[in-house]
Amino acid sequence: MIKPHATRPAPFHVAVRVYYQDTDAGGVVYHAQYLLFMERARTEFLNAAGFDLARFAEQDGILFMVHRLAVRFHRPARLNDLVSVSAEVVKIGHASFVFRQTVERGAELLVEADVTVALVERARDRPARIPEKLKRLLERAA
Repeated sequence: MIKPHATRPAPFHVAVRVYYQDTDAGGVVYHAQYLLFMERARTEFLNAAGFDLARFAEQDGILFMVHRLAVRFHRPARLNDLVSVSAEVVKIGHASFVFRQTVERGAELLVEADVTVALVERARDRPARIPEKLKRLLERAA
């Protein structure tokens, strides 16, 4: 069960510099790049919590797959901006969990998203129940 918002730890953040390769011809971040920034933040969130995705996939045969995205774009990031990308777990189900994520430049909200990540058995391409060790880790971070 997720704790009420007032008792949650602050969201996890990573800093991302906007490179030329992230932008379109006008120097504005291409919309799909924000999803890559968010993927990086989710991975670093799990690493910081002591969870090794590669080992999990190898030993348990379970993959993390984005199942659903709800993204809202507010303002663009631009070439050479330093943005902060957050990741926090807001819901844990039986075979999936939801990250709430933001991309901010200083105090300015640029993009926000809810990302549902499903666990899938690699061998059978079927949903997989969240193992207890992962569930406990996610609950501590939520």
